[in-house]
Amino acid sequence: MQTEKIGVDFCVVGGGLAGLCAAVAAARRGAKVALVHDRPVLGGNSSSEIRMHVCGARGENTRETGLVEELMLDNYRYNTRPTYSGWNAVLYGKAQYQPGLTLVLNASVSSAAAEDGKIRSVRAWQCTTQRWIEIEASLFADCSGDAVLAPLSGALFRQGREARGEYGESIAPVEADSCTMGASCLFQAREYAEPQPFVPLPWANRYESAADLPDRFMDVFQTNFWWMEVGGTEDTLSGAEKCREELLRIAYGVWDYLKNRSPDRARYERLALDWVGFLPGKRESRRYVGDHVLTQGDVESGGRFPDVVAYGGWPMDDHFPEGFHYRGAVGTTYHPAPSPYGIPYRCLYSRNVGNLFCAGRDMSATHAALSSTRVMATCALEGQAVGVAAAIAVRDGLSPRAVGAERLAELQGALLDDDCWLPGVPRRIPEPCAGAELRAGAGEPEPLRSGIDRPVGGVSNCWTAPVGTPVEYRFAQPAALSSCRLVFDSDLDRGDPSRKEGQTRLLNMRYWTGIDDSAFAPPATLVRDFRLEVLGDGGAWTLAATVRDNHQRLVRVPLSATCRGLRLVVERTWGTPSPRVFAFDAT
Repeated sequence: MQTEKIGVDFCVVGGGLAGLCAAVAAARRGAKVALVHDRPVLGGNSSSEIRMHVCGARGENTRETGLVEELMLDNYRYNTRPTYSGWNAVLYGKAQYQPGLTLVLNASVSSAAAEDGKIRSVRAWQCTTQRWIEIEASLFADCSGDAVLAPLSGALFRQGREARGEYGESIAPVEADSCTMGASCLFQAREYAEPQPFVPLPWANRYESAADLPDRFMDVFQTNFWWMEVGGTEDTLSGAEKCREELLRIAYGVWDYLKNRSPDRARYERLALDWVGFLPGKRESRRYVGDHVLTQGDVESGGRFPDVVAYGGWPMDDHFPEGFHYRGAVGTTYHPAPSPYGIPYRCLYSRNVGNLFCAGRDMSATHAALSSTRVMATCALEGQAVGVAAAIAVRDGLSPRAVGAERLAELQGALLDDDCWLPGVPRRIPEPCAGAELRAGAGEPEPLRSGIDRPVGGVSNCWTAPVGTPVEYRFAQPAALSSCRLVFDSDLDRGDPSRKEGQTRLLNMRYWTGIDDSAFAPPATLVRDFRLEVLGDGGAWTLAATVRDNHQRLVRVPLSATCRGLRLVVERTWGTPSPRVFAFDAT
């Protein structure tokens, strides 16, 4: 068979949100990147093949920003009648058309060449072209979820649950075991104007009454049916095909019950089964061992690490290994976790393979901590941190570990500049804006250079004034400006107005489709049109740039001006009369 060889600086294995963010972040900062994924679509558990909506930190104004927010806002703009095909396209375009990034889909990594404690290349079979693809790189990242490079490279990894005493984790079992959280095949419903009968498949399970499905959330309008979960008592890797077969019998059986025998079946009369997943969505398999292993105690104490590069905020949502077959309360325990808590850089690279990063649900964590960090928005933040770190490592010829030792401040500063919130770490305001006079036609403008680009602890950290109000810097000396950075309000607590029942927080996708659903659109709080002006030596303001139809929170505008001042004028938002701006500065 033919072999294609690709040479890059940085090879990312796995195209879920963690891998996508790692690859794009590294490419944007100058690295030559390959992203290898074993499916035809990106997004992992959020893709059209599995269809889990993107979850992340809970609580007020804790929504994840950076690349994952950029993807969300693109989705609201371009996928207005939300379909998973539209979400696929948003993710595909972000990778396929990113300069410096080579996207390799439908390619499953099956071997790795390693020497002297480093990976030199990986080999993948691309089923669509019937050829081998060999990728050589100086750095690798495993964002596959399953840590596929670990057994191929000799990297240390864990699988299963640690004993309670190993890390002093109260929610861990007394004795270590091989159990994990299981996998699910989800389904989705669509509402029609007329009744939709359902004829059960002969091979599906049959549930006669609620007693056959005890203590399960059985409301299509309130939840997806994540509790249709199996595989945790066996092996979600080697048992994946067996899991799928059982999950399909469960899923079609549950829908048959809802439509034909449930006491609430009248509520579902006009719903039809629109889609059923044939690819199990995994929660847990292998986990790398890094220089630090995140634990329950780390999560509960708020993760106050000096090398924080990401954060979590989902509860420790520890699904019972028995999953669907657990008898008792619904199959998980939500152990409380602070939101946010910090995740250290030392969890995002292998302890013993010197050029291997990891991000996503295979990061270095115990089973207990993983039950919180595994959700996709958190994984995306980890991926972006890895991508920025890889770009620094490529530029300076460093190992992942050396980046943390020698370039930590630069790494954190770059993430903050890319609108990744690092709790407790303010963004440095660049000159000349840090020392300039800042004035506004209305409102208090000083929050624009607070270094905190979101509301935190009841403090708004933003400037707000009616549309058309100018805000400006005056420089003591003429300043040569090349770029302006702005952060607008994308409403981090945005809700979904079309959901009369159930899902109220606006997600990347809806888990059921109603006939009167409203369209997606950019948040009303976002700035849509604005202009930048510069102040010349003669005291006159002249137009430097105009931006129309913006739908993003983080906006960078190229400039080419030597001036004594810089002015922002917001001309239109997507709905609100008074825009909110978190950051406005220039270099």
